[in-house]
Amino acid sequence: MKIHNPFRVALLATLGVGVGLLLIGSVENLSTILLYVGTALFLSLGLDPVVSFLERRGLPRWAAVLATILGVLGIFAGIILMVVPIIVSQIAQLVAQVEELLRPGRWNEIVSGAQDWASSTLPWLPLDQVWAGIQHWFSTLDVGSISTMVGNSLLTIGGAVAAGLGGAFIVLILTIYFTASTPSLKSAVYQLVPASKRARFIELAEKITDSVGYYVMGQVSLGVINGILSAIFLSIINAPFPAVLAVVAFFFSLIPLVGTLTGSTIIVLTCLIPGLGSPTMALIALIYYLVYMQIEAYVISPRIMNRAVSVPGAVVVIAALAGGALLNLLGALIAIPVAASILIIYREVIIPRQNER
Repeated sequence: MKIHNPFRVALLATLGVGVGLLLIGSVENLSTILLYVGTALFLSLGLDPVVSFLERRGLPRWAAVLATILGVLGIFAGIILMVVPIIVSQIAQLVAQVEELLRPGRWNEIVSGAQDWASSTLPWLPLDQVWAGIQHWFSTLDVGSISTMVGNSLLTIGGAVAAGLGGAFIVLILTIYFTASTPSLKSAVYQLVPASKRARFIELAEKITDSVGYYVMGQVSLGVINGILSAIFLSIINAPFPAVLAVVAFFFSLIPLVGTLTGSTIIVLTCLIPGLGSPTMALIALIYYLVYMQIEAYVISPRIMNRAVSVPGAVVVIAALAGGALLNLLGALIAIPVAASILIIYREVIIPRQNER
């Protein structure tokens, strides 16, 4: 191919590269806002089945949306009013327990107990040499730099918590807006599709949104069940900080695949805190959560998720890993419904087209 005007071609190519770089930079700068918008859309799709249920019971759209939003806000406000004071008091107890463990006299008692146990259980272990090595390692630590690092970490955590609360408020406002305007948003998107293909597109889009909505509601239901049962069980065995651990169980259950396992591990390890728990208590908690995870996987989850699109196990693992790598925790949360949406398109569009050829 003969290029008649190399300067014009080079100029257009340079402008094209510049526009591409500008778009990439804009997306990176707007990543937080796009994350908020995506999260709000995801949550609004989860609330849409509730709104549709109320509409089928005779309520107008605005009343169904208002009742749903007020119900969600009322539930969370009630949880906060009931749980936060308990959590604050139990966190204060946890801090006091940590301070007690860090008290020099208490630490010496723990070390002496550990030495006695090691001497009686492992008589072949050169305990004096091991302890001398540990003391030498502690003496080499720069306490000042450690204190500065801890202080900076606390400031970073405080800033992250403040930013998280601000982001949660923004997501809440966007979720209310998207939930109220879901039909108009869908209609605007549907108008972009040619009239000849619009009916089929609407059918697929409704299947996808329904699947995502049922998945969100199902995952939240699993979290509520795990949180309530954990609160009852941990109160029965007198576990430390049952309200805090129940909240941990609820939030980790929202994470697919590894959420329940991770939350259960944290709870079991908390039951091993000296002075608050015991190995027996941790063993009982371990057995309970092993049994619960089996019941959740084979009984509770299939019944709750029966209206969502089933996704093969291998696809679930790959989707969760890819979503977590791209968007961290949010990516892991939305990866499975995205995979379900792709499967719907695969089954409803690609396979029928291939069979027609």
